[in-house]
Parts: sequence; C-alpha cells; structure tokens
Amino acid sequence: MRAVVQHEYGEAGVLRLEEVELPAVGDDELLVQVLAAGVNPGDWDLLRGRPYVLRPMTGLARPRHGVLGLAVAGRVVDRGRAVSRLGAGDEVYAEVGRGGFAEYVAVPERAAAAKPSSLTPAQAAGVPVSGVTALQALRDVAKVRSGQRVLVIGASGAWAPSRCRSPRAWAPR
Repeated sequence: MRAVVQHEYGEAGVLRLEEVELPAVGDDELLVQVLAAGVNPGDWDLLRGRPYVLRPMTGLARPRHGVLGLAVAGRVVDRGRAVSRLGAGDEVYAEVGRGGFAEYVAVPERAAAAKPSSLTPAQAAGVPVSGVTALQALRDVAKVRSGQRVLVIGASGAWAPSRCRSPRAWAPR
C-alpha cells in the first residue's frame, strides 16, 4: 500500500510517497481503508520533532514511526476476532494516533465510531482531533449551554488532549 512517510524530522519537504506493508490487525482492531485524513497541528509538531521534550517518545534522532496522521475517516475492510461493534463495510471515523496518512490503517475499536451519514469523509476526518477540542472547549471549559450564543474566532486547528481517547466524547448523541 502507499503511504506518506518521513525518515527524518523537518518541514514538509521530508515527506515521501512510498510503498509500505499493510498494517497487521490485532484482535481488538479494525483495518480501515482511509478515505480522508485530518491534518492537525499535532501532525505538524510530529513532522518537525517539536517540542524537543517529546523526542524520547517519538524518536531522538529520527522518527520512530514514519507515517503520520492522527485522525481518519474511512471504511472498515477487516476486523480482529474480539471486535464486536463494527464490521466490514461500516464507515467510521477515528483518532488513530499515527499512521493515518496511508491507504489503510489499523485502528483500535475503542478509538473508532460510526461516521454519521450527514458528514462526508473529509468532514468526518476533522472531528476526532479538532472537533473534540472544540467540543471540550465549549462544553467542558466554557460551560456553554443550550440557548447561549458563542462567537468563534480563529477556528484554524487544534490538538486533542490525551485524556480524550474515547469515541463516546465525539460520537453523535
């Protein structure tokens, strides 16, 4: 399969389109054909290897994992033995942590949710990181309630806090 790969830290010029192996699917994972991937500030930080304090986790001299992409929307093509909620053909969106800039990505079932039919894959790919950050800011921090008005300025990107890994946080209610 094809993927956008980085072998060194840097700007966008270090990215290359390459053939890589199809990801193995664990017992609790889905194999998702990526139809759209979100591009988030976190991807940019990982590409550049900044902040430097993260390098012990991401790779000191060069990236430990060459395929970026934190959020995707796509179609399930296979699933592990322990997966029960989603199956082949289901359209999903997910925060994948890495690997989303590829044709296929392995996704833990707990990190995926059924994509609402009202969203295109491109729209859905923005939900797991940027959408969740906006939701948390409005609902949890600002405590906005029904009937209140909000002015949004500079809605240009976001980074999802590590505490938000559950699809329940961003699945339609």
